[in-house]
Amino acid sequence: MIRTVQSYLAVRRAAGHKLRNAGSMLDSFARYAVERGEQHIRTVTVIEWASQGSTPGERDRRLRSVCRLARYMHAEDERHEIPPAAHFHQKKRRRVPYIYSHTEIRRLMEASMQLRPQNSLRRYTYTTLIGLLAATGMRISEALALQYSDITSEGILIRKTKFQKSRLLPVHPTVLSQMESYLIRRRKKVSPGLDVFVKNDGGRMGYSGVIRTFHELLSVARIASVGHRRPRIHSLRHTFAVRTLEASPTGRRRVGQHMLAMHTYMGHCNIDSTYWYLEVTPELLDDIATSSESFLCGEHP
Repeated sequence: MIRTVQSYLAVRRAAGHKLRNAGSMLDSFARYAVERGEQHIRTVTVIEWASQGSTPGERDRRLRSVCRLARYMHAEDERHEIPPAAHFHQKKRRRVPYIYSHTEIRRLMEASMQLRPQNSLRRYTYTTLIGLLAATGMRISEALALQYSDITSEGILIRKTKFQKSRLLPVHPTVLSQMESYLIRRRKKVSPGLDVFVKNDGGRMGYSGVIRTFHELLSVARIASVGHRRPRIHSLRHTFAVRTLEASPTGRRRVGQHMLAMHTYMGHCNIDSTYWYLEVTPELLDDIATSSESFLCGEHP
């Protein structure tokens, strides 16, 4: 059982899935089953093991992780049972994203220019980083992984990241111009290197350090949570998606083409992730409701 789980994890990871939490959960399940002398997945054992989770969400995640494993193993050996994935009936709910206003993004960039020490690269690094995230919607991990060769005259190259995808992001000439200005300053301030965004000592920027600084910037810019909508650095990606959809052309066919193009640009694994922005964003739901009312009243766009 343990060896089969390791083989399964190796196959999934080779396909681009990190599986940090799922890996530890499946290792735990494999040991649990082996201790009971079982070499095949049994539904009753899976549910007993999953029930040890401390919260409904954790129990559901434990169960679903083994269900995926069971389907994989059942294809090779039908003696493996496939448990009911909905046994705990825990429906995943994605949090409603915070959408920054143009003024808030400007205040974040102004706050970045107040970072210490004075006349350091740090303030220009964060100003450029925030502007880039807002203008392209790329993931923070993708931005921190950028290298000099990824900034091209045709756009910004995102190399294999999430889901092992690579893509070229066409960007406005002003974005490339700002990136080039930053790179010139970066070359003067710190020693040569491959990474675009670096710390004052030239070292690579870490995710945790960036998040800590971003929280400082939120405070300086006086940006706070609104209800359950909490401003995060990833919210810049949500903001880009929503603003792009707001500018979507009218007409059913053109909107569909626009969504497909955005799905590719954002690097989503499936288009459901793109349509999700329509479902959970109040700004867009209001537009959808207005358009639906007009359609039902016989007014065609």
